[in-house]
Amino acid sequence: MKNIHEIEIKLEKNEWTKALDTAFLSEQKNAKVDGFRKGKVPRNVYEKHYGKQALYYVAINNELGMLYEKVLKDNKLEPIMDPKIDIVDVDDEKLVVKFTITTKPEVKIKKYKGLGVKKDEVKVTKKEIDEEVDNLRNRYADLVIKDGKIEEKDIAVIDFEGFVDGVAFEGGKGENYSLTIGSNTFIPGFEDQLVGHKAGEEVDVNVTFPEEYHSEELKGKKALFKVMIHEVKTKELPKLDEDFFLDLEMENVKDEESLRSVCEAQIKARKEYEAENKYIDDLLAEVEKNTTVEIPNELTEEEIDRMVSEYAHNLEHQGITLDMFYQFTNSDEQALREQMRNDAMKRVKYRFMLEEIAELEKVEVSDKEVKEEAEKMAKQYNVTKEEFLKHFGGDEALRYDLMMQKVIEIIKE
Repeated sequence: MKNIHEIEIKLEKNEWTKALDTAFLSEQKNAKVDGFRKGKVPRNVYEKHYGKQALYYVAINNELGMLYEKVLKDNKLEPIMDPKIDIVDVDDEKLVVKFTITTKPEVKIKKYKGLGVKKDEVKVTKKEIDEEVDNLRNRYADLVIKDGKIEEKDIAVIDFEGFVDGVAFEGGKGENYSLTIGSNTFIPGFEDQLVGHKAGEEVDVNVTFPEEYHSEELKGKKALFKVMIHEVKTKELPKLDEDFFLDLEMENVKDEESLRSVCEAQIKARKEYEAENKYIDDLLAEVEKNTTVEIPNELTEEEIDRMVSEYAHNLEHQGITLDMFYQFTNSDEQALREQMRNDAMKRVKYRFMLEEIAELEKVEVSDKEVKEEAEKMAKQYNVTKEEFLKHFGGDEALRYDLMMQKVIEIIKE
């Protein structure tokens, strides 16, 4: 790849001797050797006790930063990731280091304007408004005890215990569990077999575990569940009356007509947001078809690291660790990384693609724009500007984000 640069640099005897001397003086302060006071160990004794390699190690660490900066300056390179470092040769006479430096790859874009991509038209149907109103009524519904038979959407309060080949299995038992019929919470076929039964009845439920079930021991196995139905509850939906509208505490909602109007506006806003995101995704996908760029594997791996970290963070909010996730899904880190690979490559490619367009279009973001955006977002999240910037990653991260937004607007035009 043209953007991978392997460069060797050598520290000759004079410079390397000075580096070793400096390393010894810093190490001598804390060196402990029997028969010598701390900080007074002679050089030859230190090297005999600790070995010359110990001094080499310290001196190399001290010099690497300076050597790397020199390589970048002399070769006019702008790296996009940390370099790979190899010690080619080291002894009392010299130090030879090889830096493998990755710079921005060449990006060729044939077309990024006039792409012919259309944004989906947004419409709100009467059925969608009806469903939104029903969802609100369900949210405020009362649960009442039912004497009759279990029907779809009823809630059955049950005890259950599962058996495979007559033996109870781990995790197959529960007491006073509230199961909503039709929620598909349990194994396929379980909920259907409770329909038509009443409170007080004992029911044998026969099911087969799916082949993709997370437990290896239960995949594809036939099971019998002994179920005791304690109670059957049903939802009693509130009437569309004044009390219900007051409970909703929704601005400008005072009757059914105004409720439906507000619901329509909310559905439309949601659909507009989704349509805009899809439109941008479709545009970027179209630009990608017209883009050629070689992505170094190291960058893809780096992006996967970031994605795994994001995924772990999201799982933590649900009280789940990555190890628990691997156990539940019968997978491991390697499987998760492979699953993320294509998206990671796309992310990296999109980043180079948008940066190239920014360069071609000479897109700039002023300090004033960064300041105004930071203040706007801080107000939105009810934090100080400093707190927002710290969380976001600083001025430059926000500047980059604004630049990407400008580039997307150019593509949309």
